[in-house]
Amino acid sequence: MNFMWADTLLAAERAHLLRLLLWGGASLAVGTAVVVLLRAGRQRSALLDQFGLQNAAWGTAEVLVAAVGLRSLALRDLAGATRLDRMVWFSIGLETGAVLLGVTLAVVGRRVVRRAGLVGAGLGVILQGVSLAILDLVLAARISR
Repeated sequence: MNFMWADTLLAAERAHLLRLLLWGGASLAVGTAVVVLLRAGRQRSALLDQFGLQNAAWGTAEVLVAAVGLRSLALRDLAGATRLDRMVWFSIGLETGAVLLGVTLAVVGRRVVRRAGLVGAGLGVILQGVSLAILDLVLAARISR
């Protein structure tokens, strides 16, 4: 049984996945470019190298998740809409945890072990966690309407 709002939810979910695909592709491209430019050049920066690696890795995962999600989009009934809503809020919780992990990595890297690479990795995790949380919060706001 399809509900009249199912097409609106489908459009919101599709828009979310397209934004995720765009963000993931940009993260992958920029992260890869940073790493390639650093390794091809004479300058070394552990901070930028690890920041680039984090963005490339997260970007790859985001592109894959978005591509699979786009291929499997379908109209949702009430139970499916409820599952989506719960999954989005669960993801926001995980992304908040990722941001806190990134802060921990950056602080430990800066103040405890004094490793620029750890700071760069932490900053990459923070950027990705905050960005994904924002994308998911936009979807959550649209679902709740």
